[in-house]
Amino acid sequence: MVEKKDWKKMVLGLVSVSTVLLAACGGGEEATETDAENAVKDGESATLKIDVDPRYSEYVNEIIPAFEEEHSVTIEISERDMFEGIEALPLDGPADIGSDILIAPYDRVGVLGQQGHLAEVTLPDDGRYDELDQRQVTLEDKIYGAPFVIESLVLYYNKDLLKQAPETFEDLEKMSEDDQYAFENEEETNTAFLANWTTAYQYIGLLSGYGGYVFGEDGTDPTDIGLNSPKSVEGISYIANWYQDVWPQGMLDATSSENFMNELFTSGKTAAVINGPWGASGYDDAGVNYGVSTIPILPNGSEYEPFAGGVAWAVSKYSKNPELAQEWLDYVTNAENSETLYEVTSEIPANQEARAVASESGNELTKAVIEQFDSAVPMPNIPEMSEVWTGAETLIFDAASGNKTPQQAADDAVQLIEENIAQKYQK
Repeated sequence: MVEKKDWKKMVLGLVSVSTVLLAACGGGEEATETDAENAVKDGESATLKIDVDPRYSEYVNEIIPAFEEEHSVTIEISERDMFEGIEALPLDGPADIGSDILIAPYDRVGVLGQQGHLAEVTLPDDGRYDELDQRQVTLEDKIYGAPFVIESLVLYYNKDLLKQAPETFEDLEKMSEDDQYAFENEEETNTAFLANWTTAYQYIGLLSGYGGYVFGEDGTDPTDIGLNSPKSVEGISYIANWYQDVWPQGMLDATSSENFMNELFTSGKTAAVINGPWGASGYDDAGVNYGVSTIPILPNGSEYEPFAGGVAWAVSKYSKNPELAQEWLDYVTNAENSETLYEVTSEIPANQEARAVASESGNELTKAVIEQFDSAVPMPNIPEMSEVWTGAETLIFDAASGNKTPQQAADDAVQLIEENIAQKYQK
């Protein structure tokens, strides 16, 4: 069995601190000093406030002391859910009661920055990030965060039922002809392989693998929506075939399909499922002897291209200590602390050096996520992305239920998305 990992889909909030920077004035004049130095002279140390999700408190507390000592900074932690911190920022920031630093999912970083709630930051030019990492936190050539954690969908398979991980979707199709996995409550249905494709986050990776896309220009052009392009519709048609020809009706219920899938996998009635790292703890608790691999190759010979998920550290635009906050971002994402992150939380660090170390840990889940991440595409981080989640909410249901053709379902979803964008974002 894969070593138990406390995976969570979303993460914490953070800390910040200071450095002593002396900028010499011309002609031997007195040098300027940082806020931290001035505070120390006044008998106080500078203070940085950070939001930390309780599940990350152990990690943050472990790396804080060295930073505080080196920079004469006091870190004040506020333990609360990451999304609570994000939602509070627009009100708490202007009221001067918010935190200096927080954590945000990649798809929220650009939005918060564009709305004026996050400060621009810089990323060290030391190889800790590749182009994909940097794109996750960049909008309109402005960087609003430091990549921290990565995640991706992967394939879980039951080692008691399969000798090795399926390599192609053709393998999954053949498995689904095995009467061993026939669903007893519905004739001519099979649960050998399951995926929760009722939600856009889960199925867009398949559409991308077929050549489809959400927004044009690398996810930055909301006037070009590609969910109803010929290639996207080809992927939607393939998904619809699974619902219509293979899977039981329970898989089409968006409110319960994920639980339905997990119950069948943990009970040994399903051999393979697509899920994220967050699914591992439930499988561990159920005692499933599972393995993890990258998602099989699609029927068209291409890789599944899921969204590149994860979170970043960010600095509040309202912080009175932006330079200290920048120092913290550089510190918390360096290789040493990123390796500590993996050791303490099992979250995969965005830092390339630490990520390479994690990949050699011998853990199948870690290795699979890192390998799958290489084929992932950045999630659009423009405000209009929120309209995709709602506008495409019933796309697969409409196509798979037979209420509409795949093309009609896609066209209707795109029309709804376009109308909502025009109403909310276009003047």
